[in-house]
Amino acid sequence: MKSIMVIASIVFTISSSAQDINLFEQYNGRYDYIAIGNTLNPFENNLDFSFCFPLESSSATLNLSSSATIVSAYLYWAGSGTGDANVTLNGLPIDAEDIYTVDYTEPFSETLTYFSCYANITDMIISEGNISYELADLDITEALTNTPGYCSNRTNFAGWSIYIIYEDDSLPLNQLNLYQGLEIINRNNQEKTIVIDNLNVIDNEGAKIGFLAWEGDNSLNFGESLSINDNVLSNPPLNLSDNAFNGTNSFTNSNTFYNADLDVYNIQDNINIGDTNATIKLTTGDFDEFGVFRADLIIINNIVTVLNSQLPDATIALDNYVVNCGDRTIVIDFTVFNTNSTDSLPANTPIACYADGVNIGQTQTENEIPIGGSESGSITLMLPDSVDDIFLLTLSVDDDGTGNGIVTEINENNNIDDALVELLVVPPIQTLPDQIACNEGFNSGSFNLVELISEILITEEEIKFFESLEDLEANTNDIINPENFSNTSNPQTIYVRVNNPPCYEAYSFEVSVENCPPYVPQGFSPNDDGVNDWFNIQGLYDIFEQHELKIFNRYGTLIFEGDNDKKWYGLINRGLNNHGKLVPVGTYFYVLNPNDTNYQPVVGWVYVNY
Repeated sequence: MKSIMVIASIVFTISSSAQDINLFEQYNGRYDYIAIGNTLNPFENNLDFSFCFPLESSSATLNLSSSATIVSAYLYWAGSGTGDANVTLNGLPIDAEDIYTVDYTEPFSETLTYFSCYANITDMIISEGNISYELADLDITEALTNTPGYCSNRTNFAGWSIYIIYEDDSLPLNQLNLYQGLEIINRNNQEKTIVIDNLNVIDNEGAKIGFLAWEGDNSLNFGESLSINDNVLSNPPLNLSDNAFNGTNSFTNSNTFYNADLDVYNIQDNINIGDTNATIKLTTGDFDEFGVFRADLIIINNIVTVLNSQLPDATIALDNYVVNCGDRTIVIDFTVFNTNSTDSLPANTPIACYADGVNIGQTQTENEIPIGGSESGSITLMLPDSVDDIFLLTLSVDDDGTGNGIVTEINENNNIDDALVELLVVPPIQTLPDQIACNEGFNSGSFNLVELISEILITEEEIKFFESLEDLEANTNDIINPENFSNTSNPQTIYVRVNNPPCYEAYSFEVSVENCPPYVPQGFSPNDDGVNDWFNIQGLYDIFEQHELKIFNRYGTLIFEGDNDKKWYGLINRGLNNHGKLVPVGTYFYVLNPNDTNYQPVVGWVYVNY
């Protein structure tokens, strides 16, 4: 039996494992909770040796106020053995979301394991409401059969409970914390200290704490206590200060919740305004009147605190950020939430922006954010050169830029969001082959830039041409008609921007012109009909700007001298006679000197006709 008598001086090896009690869910607002449940033990196992196996089922009735709105509901079931992950509730199968286990080794005995499971049954409780709930098919027969130590030590138990968290407008603003896990105290581990955090006590009026524990025995009240902040809890006559775990249910005032405890205590005088945590201590083990050491086996499953709390809870989400190629400006979109709160978040709550921990900018909320509300915003920042091209961007709400807040919150540790940012660095400019065209006058030529690039680059992305690198980087003032581009200097650099998301590729090449061989026509007709009225040597004028042209008649007499500004319209401007007159029909000899080191003088005959 659990109260095996031993001599006090003997030391035994401890063998146990557990899941520490930790915060599972937190609710802030007009919330409270109620719990129902039942044991599957027909009697207290430490007093009655007539049974080993638990009952096949048991039931409990939910009676929740009509003004309450169910928010969450969790089913817990526990027993001896390594666990039964599947049970039924009102005939519906329930699968465990997790199984917690603890081990206990009796002196000179094998290790015994105990388990607890839980499942979220919110939808079922909302749907069914205030009815009787029956739990069945919690099968631990294999463990009890194959390991007789459970029954011989009288630690054969099974039971269940449902926790219902609800909202009611008539309630004060509370913070409800649900902690769960599985921890054990026994004759080998006589004391357990559990620190529950994430508290924020604004007003301790009506403060309460609840427990779900297994395997407690009313008859084993040796050194047994439950305290908070070193204040021993009691709830007489149901729960005495020296026998906290005694098979009771505070919600129904039952003392036949065999080998299970579903209790709640008023802790108004045991917790102080401003507290952010509380220390729970459980003890068991003492000597009886005959000097024999005796102890109870107690397994704590969950803890619930309900405390008045009227505070905001600022959180922030980094929704999006935008960076552009070669630009150290970053545009940040964010949303500030006040979701898990019991009061509004004031306007002008500061927001700090950090790059690798260095503050790079500051903004603030604009409006008061109500409970459950949010506000979106945006900020544009210029990154200093000291920030690397890859950095951790962190947004911190309720942060004055030095890591300090100005608003007291429910939770001061959930105020940041971050993302790894990589700037889009200006790509290196790649050089393409230069392009040459014939001079069409004044050192300018025509270029089909699109055709030239299509012969070099194969891409389906957008291509733009620019006359300066600054315009390329800013993506402005691109060349409007690149299919028919005329250079404005010789040579001239052309810049090419090829879209390559999320950035682009950049290229450059030079266009230049050269003087191509002029074309000399075989004749012309200076008759003022508007067609072929002058000796139009194509590719000459405004190209070979220093050229000289001489015309001779068939007798070798020089009759005309021209240059870039003086074209031959068939008129005589040399010799002694006939100045300004048209030459007669006939063939004339020309000498064209381009005055270009790349070209020799050109001579030939031209026919003049009218």
